[in-house]
Order: sequence, then C-alpha cells, then structure tokens
Amino acid sequence: MSFPTRIFRQSHIWPATAIALLATLGLAACGATPNSNADEQPPANPFGHIHAISIEETTQRVLLATHNGLFDATETVPRKIGPTIDLMGFAASSTGTFYASGHPGPGIDLPNPLGLMKSTDGGESWIPVSLQGSSDFHAMTVTSDQIVGFDGILRSTVDGKEWSDAGPMSPSPYALVGSPENTVVLATTEDGVWRSVDSGDTWETPDGGPRLLTAAFADPMTVVGVTPEGSVYLSDDAGLSWASTKAEVGQPSTMGATRTADGNISVWMAMERGLVKYTYDGTTFTEETP
Repeated sequence: MSFPTRIFRQSHIWPATAIALLATLGLAACGATPNSNADEQPPANPFGHIHAISIEETTQRVLLATHNGLFDATETVPRKIGPTIDLMGFAASSTGTFYASGHPGPGIDLPNPLGLMKSTDGGESWIPVSLQGSSDFHAMTVTSDQIVGFDGILRSTVDGKEWSDAGPMSPSPYALVGSPENTVVLATTEDGVWRSVDSGDTWETPDGGPRLLTAAFADPMTVVGVTPEGSVYLSDDAGLSWASTKAEVGQPSTMGATRTADGNISVWMAMERGLVKYTYDGTTFTEETP
C-alpha cells in the first residue's frame, strides 16, 4: 500500500510542551504578535508539561493529563477538571474510570508519590488505590483486563491493588500504548517497539519495525506512531506491522488518537509549538484549521 505525501494547513495551537528526545519535557515559550503592545504578556500556559492525551471514543472529548492537573481541551479555551495534581501517568478505561499517578500539587492532601489513583467522576476527585508513597508511574495504559504501568519496573494489575512484575525479559518504555478493548500493549523504546498480547505479562522483542518515540491506538486494531525524527507510521494490525504514511510532523512529547464517525483518524499531538490536531483520511495527514 502506498501513501501520498502529506498535506498541511495552518492550525489553531494551544500552548503545550517543548520536546526533548526520550528525556525531560519542557515548556515552550509563546511570543507576542508583531502588532501587540510591547508591555503585554503572552497568555499563561495552564498546563505546564502535557504528559498524556486521551480522547473519549463516544464524545470525542480531548483530555490532557498535565503537570497542573487534568484539562478538557476539546474547545479553544481549555477547561480545568478537578484538583491540581501532577499527572505523570494517565489512562481511561472503557467504563469511564480514569487511572493516574504522579505527585500532589500545593495544598493537595494526597500521598507523594501518588501511587495508583482512580477517578469515577470524570477527574473531579481522585481515590488512592495502591502503592501510595512508593510508586510514580511515568507510563501507564489500560487494556480490557489489566492496568499496565512503569515506575522503574514494568508491572500489571487486574484489580488495581495486587501487582505482578513483568520480569527481566521486558522493556523499559518511554511510552506504554494500549486499548481498553483488547489485550495488546505496545512499549516504545530506543531499541524499537516491544509488543505484548497478554496485557503486559509477556513481551515480544522488536522485529525490524520503526523505532517510535510515542504512539496511540485510534481503535482496537489501528495504531498511529511517530519516530524521533517526526515520521508518521500506521499499523492496522495492532502494532504487528507498520507502514510509513510519508508524513513528517516533528517530535511530539505525547499523542492521542481516535477513529471518527466518518472513518477518518483524528490525532492530537503535544508539540514544541503547541497542541496540534491532525486528520488522516487513509491517504493524507492534514493539519486541522480551527
């Protein structure tokens, strides 16, 4: 299958994160427009760093897990949800339960690190589940039967309380990518994409595919991934094989994707220049206009 070269158009950009390859992510500065008053300050970035992007399948709502908490970024002006928590890891289940990890913000009476937390009210409040005071999951995903997280050790849990270590033959991921509708988990690493078909219990080593910086499931079988050089790849068999789309987008720190009602793929990326939305119609990657 061949893919024509991408088409880009100017997009609306919300402030987001600077990119450092497989390293700490930093905040990008926003400059004033040429005709603005020299004394005017650019809009404050409400997010700090964006650590994860999750797109709800039914509502297409775009959720950002950030250094300053959870935000709904579906509209032009992002809306803060719940308390100020540094959400280092974040994942949403098929039932609408949110899982997260990280650190409490100032004045938030929660353990540090948070361990595994969950929210059953859309992120308005968080309940400690396990590993409080001991674990900070920087990568996290949810499958149809387990939660998978990496806090220096790759672990998985069925009930959120009892954890099993993946063992020595497992990756140290930059990003964990899964779908709440199947048991496939992908781990992006410097060596390539590792793949598990049993929710992270066992892993297959990279086998000649692209070396991805990050990726996201758009549906249970379709995955979009981006290399450190910014090349976009697509898998239609849940990460078993990959094809280049010929698109070049730069380096996202994280991304989210979903299949839209018209069959296209909607992809959100946290880039150095901001939060950018793309649409893939099967032939071209198009940067969205407002």
